[in-house]
Amino acid sequence: MIIDSSAPTRIDLAGGTMDIWPLYLFHERAQTINVAISLRARCTLTPRPDHRIVIRSDDTGAQVDVSHWSDLRANHDLKLLGRILHHFEVDGLEVRTRAESPVGAGIAGSSAMNVAVCGAVAKWRGLDLSDDQLLEIAMNVEAQTIDVPTGVQDYRPALHGGVSAVELRVNGVRRVPLAVDAEQLQRRLVLAYTGASRNSGINNWEITKRHIDGDRDIHAAFERIRDISVALRAALERHDWEAVGREIEAEWEVRKRLAPGVTTPVIDALMMRARRAGARAAKVCGAGGGGCLFCFTEPEHVPAVRAALTEAGARVLDFTIEARGLVLETTPVGAPA
Repeated sequence: MIIDSSAPTRIDLAGGTMDIWPLYLFHERAQTINVAISLRARCTLTPRPDHRIVIRSDDTGAQVDVSHWSDLRANHDLKLLGRILHHFEVDGLEVRTRAESPVGAGIAGSSAMNVAVCGAVAKWRGLDLSDDQLLEIAMNVEAQTIDVPTGVQDYRPALHGGVSAVELRVNGVRRVPLAVDAEQLQRRLVLAYTGASRNSGINNWEITKRHIDGDRDIHAAFERIRDISVALRAALERHDWEAVGREIEAEWEVRKRLAPGVTTPVIDALMMRARRAGARAAKVCGAGGGGCLFCFTEPEHVPAVRAALTEAGARVLDFTIEARGLVLETTPVGAPA
């Protein structure tokens, strides 16, 4: 049996970083708002008769070839994938991956790949995992890989798709699909890669440590981000696009206060060009410091915003809002392609 799997990446509209445990426990009604997009992470699982495990990344050209799953905890270029296969204790398998998003884009490409591979390997093993079990494995394996705590929001759009709020409560994490006109929202978004990769683990971990250490400014900033997330959710559900833009811009202004590396001169220059071209709001995706940014604007200004970002050196990424989450397809070995 050959298994093809894919999962979408996401744009985080508001509330990011707060989804790292235990930060959200310190802020009542904490939530993040995100949108799954069609830039997907893909993997293919193919059986091998020699019982070896081979992992290939089409994006980086990296390859790992071992004789047994117990060898996959060693350091190599595909550490996340190796740890997933080590957890599921698989043998006789080739895993091939491909990402449709740039490396270090800040749109949760690693989390999407994580969910795609975990879902495929669980199916390969014949395991009937619940959504919560699959998400917990994905989150914990990624934390092992990057050596710092991970947030909980990025795995939800990868698994479920759509436009969602991820509610962060004492009694658990709950994804709530939002009644949003996805087509109208999509017509107002422009996504661009700045050309610089980023390390979300560094920014987020520094912020987390400061919060836990009692930094009053960080606590106050997250209180404000929480309030903005609540207001943005309400604006989306009533299709008040002017308010949506206002809340996205407000979230970015507060987020820049969390750590010095959240924005850069390149990011600031790109956003300035976009605003001059008509963008109402702009915000980095993920932890910042590089990766992607997105702009929110009225549909008639989208061409000018796209042109301004391109002329300033960014790479505009085409996408659609993705209603589908994790997709698994099986093909018998030897079946026609």
